[in-house]
Amino acid sequence: MPLAFIGDSIHTLFVREKVLEKSINKMDNYHNEAAKYCKASTQAKVIGALIPLLNEEELEIVKRGRNAKPKHQAKNATSADYAYATSFEILIGYLYLKGDQNRLNEILNFSISII
Repeated sequence: MPLAFIGDSIHTLFVREKVLEKSINKMDNYHNEAAKYCKASTQAKVIGALIPLLNEEELEIVKRGRNAKPKHQAKNATSADYAYATSFEILIGYLYLKGDQNRLNEILNFSISII
């Protein structure tokens, strides 16, 4: 799932930039703070809140991503959370590669705001 691969990296970079803005003193604390936003259960929560706000094209991308058959399971996630998290990452990757920076930023900022 190439879109999830790129989407995960874009989301992680965005989260890390936001965490750095908090001026935490220790590297472990930066990592722990960022991990809260990047784990599968959190991404599943985000996509659940996003679904009513998506347009038809985005919703189709999310549905295809959610229904994709993963080759492995996340360590600390249910299969449902993992599927939804993957669909979130696919949406992020799709918007990034499409070049829709405004919509990408809107969704990334929304994801931070609901956590």
